[in-house]
Amino acid sequence: MASTSDFRNGMVIEYNNDLYTIVQFQHVKPGKGAAFVRTKLKSVTSGKVIENTFAAGSKVIEARVERRPYQYLYKDDMGFIFMHSRTFEQITVNESMIENYDLLKEGQEVEIIVHADTENILSVELPHFVIMQITYTEPGVKGDTATNTIKPATIETGATVMVPLFINEGEKIKVDTRDKSYVERVK
Repeated sequence: MASTSDFRNGMVIEYNNDLYTIVQFQHVKPGKGAAFVRTKLKSVTSGKVIENTFAAGSKVIEARVERRPYQYLYKDDMGFIFMHSRTFEQITVNESMIENYDLLKEGQEVEIIVHADTENILSVELPHFVIMQITYTEPGVKGDTATNTIKPATIETGATVMVPLFINEGEKIKVDTRDKSYVERVK
């Protein structure tokens, strides 16, 4: 059991028969009345974000979750196949558990979050940034760099990323996996 004073961002708690990650919390002490903790919780299973208020000092059940290193191998009819980096055990993960799965490249290292008590896979976390090669994009026109205009580009995994006009086919770029955005060109 944990108290509201133990709250921290990223903590996973059991609430309403579901697992929630604390995205944001704030201790509030009004001038009149009892203190409380205002939280923003994200469901681990559905991804839905809710806001909730806990009375200060109330008890919650902290869920034990583990982050395990895995390597992405390939995709087949059953789902995505991952191999544990230390034990070489292979598991299959459904595509609904992977946010921005179209940025997965064979051999890429990821972290799989597992509920320690039930051994259920909760989610797959890609690294924050990946380096990808552009396989197709319209050529940029010389002198067209005065404004911050962007164009679509297809990367090696088949995903489409919006890039600046000066990026050409064959170049490598850094992509943010959280929002699928262009970060910078890589030499």
